[in-house]
Order: sequence, then structure tokens, then C-alpha cells
Amino acid sequence: MKRIENTALLVLVLMLTVLMVSGQVNVKDACRLEDERLVFRIDLQWSRAQKAELMRLFEIDSAVLAGVYAGKSEMVSRGITWKVKRVTPRVVELSKPLTATSVLSADPGDVVLVDDDLAGYGMEAARETYPYGVNKFTRFSVFQYTNGYAHFFLPGHLSVKQVVLSGTFNGWSTTQMPMMRSDSGWTLRMKLKPGRYLYKYILDGNWTSDPFNRLWGRDGNINDNSVVYCYNYFFTLKGKTNARTVYLTGSFNRWNGHELKMFKTAYGWALPLYLREGTHSYKFIVDGEWITDPNNPVTRPDGNGNFNSFLGIGTPFNFALNGYPNAGKVMVAGNFNGWNPGELQMEKASGGWQLNYVLAPGNYEYKFIVDGKWMTDPANPFKVGKGDFQNSVLVVQPNHTFILKLYPSAGNVMVTGSFNQWNADGWRMTKKDGQWILPVHLNPGKYTYKFVVDGKWIMDPMNDLWEDNEYGTGNSVVWIEP
Repeated sequence: MKRIENTALLVLVLMLTVLMVSGQVNVKDACRLEDERLVFRIDLQWSRAQKAELMRLFEIDSAVLAGVYAGKSEMVSRGITWKVKRVTPRVVELSKPLTATSVLSADPGDVVLVDDDLAGYGMEAARETYPYGVNKFTRFSVFQYTNGYAHFFLPGHLSVKQVVLSGTFNGWSTTQMPMMRSDSGWTLRMKLKPGRYLYKYILDGNWTSDPFNRLWGRDGNINDNSVVYCYNYFFTLKGKTNARTVYLTGSFNRWNGHELKMFKTAYGWALPLYLREGTHSYKFIVDGEWITDPNNPVTRPDGNGNFNSFLGIGTPFNFALNGYPNAGKVMVAGNFNGWNPGELQMEKASGGWQLNYVLAPGNYEYKFIVDGKWMTDPANPFKVGKGDFQNSVLVVQPNHTFILKLYPSAGNVMVTGSFNQWNADGWRMTKKDGQWILPVHLNPGKYTYKFVVDGKWIMDPMNDLWEDNEYGTGNSVVWIEP
């Protein structure tokens, strides 16, 4: 064991020497050995290239680096405990035990080079952000999902001593989910929410994808991983048993009419799949003929003289417009339905108009259309844009609130950043108790942003995390945890 550790130290020293000569990273300040631990000194204002180089060369998971920027003091990743110590407001030290270092056993396939947009636990959001999915297993028995429980089965490999299941559902842990040996292979049953997951099997320390799965995906690493969907909806079409082919198509797959082929049953046709939370329009294509779902009474016009079937997954949101008792028709349109003005008709209710509509967690823009006249929501203070191009902003299940203090006398304050493509008009904030606020829903990951106070762009004065930009003026940084 001592010989192995000495060899590991020699390899590490050689790596550090190469880095110092190449000048890629200032390793003298970035890495050192101390009390049987590897210690990385990280400047929180390092550029994206410097952070990516550090992760690539020393196998620092992007999720670990994300934890550093999120202010955590300790993280566990792939069985390794990382500790964080703040040295100055902008410098921290990240460390792990030397015996956990994989310098000797490093495989080129394990080297990580991650773009910030794909970084770390951003893949945890993939479970909710993919609009739909259908599994492609070559053997039916290797994966089953019923009543919220996923059953993984790896046939064969009875000569190995241990098989571990690792994936986005357990933070790619190498120890949390050992599988149970059976007379024909290895099994594991676990509780999972509907969604999309990446995974691999670890056979006596060797990572391998599922040989019976034809779906592949990436989590930021250069290697591909197996992809599995946990279903939450079952489409059925009764009858039409004489049809040769039946396809499912809808807004979730951009109306691709040759992708989702249904299978024949004793009573008609069926197709299970995963659908993201929200409202979806769809149709069946029976031997080339497009039809609505005869067993679904919910249909709406598509704006082109036709109708589509609709279904909602999740909790409905109640759009409400007070007043306008003499209006003949009131519609609502937004980026959630492609701004289709003829699709979502509101119903007259006590005191005004309303429409229940299921939306996935996220940020949306919308307007009401009263007898052909477009208008923002008078009851909603959150807006984006200006003039005729101003829209109301709706946030479903907010998980972060932008707050700007110190400017109680400002007349107009907006926030803009990478989450809305740096829209120059920003998202308008509202004043409450002397400070400006805006609740938003952001997927897990890193975002850069700025406030615009009466036309002047400023960084967040209450946030110590920031990075430089191409203008030399800096951007504030926020990390959203899963």
C-alpha cells in the first residue's frame, strides 16, 4: 500500500510540474499536499476556462465545484468527502483525502471537461425539463416501472463479486446502490419519480452502460450513459383494430408524425411514455388520417380551423381577469401555447373571466385578448418589455427570489441575465417594504445576472459571487441547487 501511495505522489508531482511549465493554470497556488490531503486553492473569480481546466486535470466533479460556489462547507461525491474552507471573501480551499485520489487508476474515459451550461447537478433538472420520452430496451425484463418503483435487472455477470447501480438519481454514487445477485443476474428495486434518468452499472469497479438499452445520453462527461424514462401516462385508442399503423403526435414532439408508433392490443392501440408536467395537445394518425382522441372530451381549436385533443399533467393554474362583463370573447395567449390567439378561450365567471390551465414549473409571458384587443394582466405587477411589446410575467412554483436593497427611491428596476438571454428590457421587479423583489423559477445550475436601476446596469451589491465579462464590468453569479 505504501508503494502505491508513493507512486501516486510521484505521478501527482509530475502532473504539477507539467502544468507549471505549460502555464495552463497557476498550480502552485491551486494545488498542494497537506496532512495527507490534496488541497485546491480556488479563486471564486476564476474564468470558465480556468475552472474547466481544474476539473479536467484533477477529476473534480462539477457538482463539487458547484457546491463551492453555493457556499457549502462539505460535499460527498462518488464516495469522496470534500471539505471547503473560506480563506478570504473571494478565495476558498477545497480538499479531499489523498488516499481517495484516483491518479493511479485514472482512465481517459473518466476525465471530465464540463461547460458551465452543462455543469454538475444541472443534469438533475433533466428529469423535469425533457418534454417526453419512450424507452428502447431490447429485452422487456431488464427494466420495469410500476406504482412509482423502478426495477433494474442486469442479466448474467454471475462471476463478478459486486454490481452497483449509479446514475443521476443518486448523484452518481459508487456505493449507495449495490445490486442483489439472483440465479440469473443482478436486481435492484428503487422508488423514483416519473422522468428521465442517466445511469450505468459498476461491475467490480468497472463502469459499463446497459447492454440491453439503445438509448444514450450525456451528463457533461465525454462518455455516453444509458438513458431510462419512468412513465407517467398511457395513451390508448380503442377500436381501429383493422388499421395497419397508428402513430401518436403532439406538441411535446413538435408534431412529428413518424416517431411515436403505437402497438396493437386486443382492444385497439396503446403507447406508454413519460410526459413532462404541463398541458399537451395531441392527435392520433390512423393509416395517415389525423384524428382527435374519441375518448377525451377536451378539445380546443388550433387556430387553423381544426381541433386538437388536450391533456394536463399537474396542478392547474387559474388565469383570472376581473371585470369586462360585456365582453363577447376573452382569450389568453402566451409563450406556453406559441401565442396562439384562437386556442384558449376563457369562461365567464362571477366578477370576470377565468381559465384553468396546467403549466409546468417555470417562467412564462402572457396577455389577455378582450374582443380582439391585447392587454396585460392588470392584477399582475410583474412585467417584461415595454409599449405594445410589454407582457405580463407568470412564475409557476418559484424557487428563487431576486432582491435588491439600497434603492428604495428608484423609479424602475429590472433584473436580466443568462436565464432570459440578457433581455435588454429585463424582468420588471416590484417594490415591497422598501426593497425590490422578483420571484422566479430556475432549473438547477449556474446563472449570471445584473440589475438595471433607472437604466443603469449594476451588479448585486449584496452578492459576493461574481465573474468578469467581456466588457470588464462583471456579472453577479447565483447557483440554484436541485
